[in-house]
Amino acid sequence: MTNHLPNTKIPAPCIVDTGMVINKHDIQQLLSDLSQVRYIYTLNDQVQSEGKGDIIEVFAHPNRSTLVVNHTLYLNICSFDYLELHQSPESQTCFDLVQESTRLSLIPLSNPIKECRNSGLNSHAIDIMMERFFSARLDAEIDDDTDVSEQF
Repeated sequence: MTNHLPNTKIPAPCIVDTGMVINKHDIQQLLSDLSQVRYIYTLNDQVQSEGKGDIIEVFAHPNRSTLVVNHTLYLNICSFDYLELHQSPESQTCFDLVQESTRLSLIPLSNPIKECRNSGLNSHAIDIMMERFFSARLDAEIDDDTDVSEQF
């Protein structure tokens, strides 16, 4: 069988501020940067619930639920078909998780860049800390494996 299509690669999408994201890994990555949000849950374009809360966990599991309770959000990206990004009239990015006629809109109340600066830690500093931790742990395990009688 002959392939009549040219052997070309289609580049990965580039989304800037607005668009639709269907890749679950991309959705999880985007939502993981959020912490405090205003949420609006709609069913058939009718607001069912709204409030403010902290995103505690973003995960992908086919048998677990997305939970929004007591000002906390546990977001299972498998609960949704796609993520729609758009700008509010105030030029704020909105994250809409969509599944058929339901929509969970997340509007950030915090800025991840400012939070990172305020914490005084960056990813490089965290990497160094983790490397030192694992190195010290390995050293301790090696010390524990050494026979005490060999030391005297």
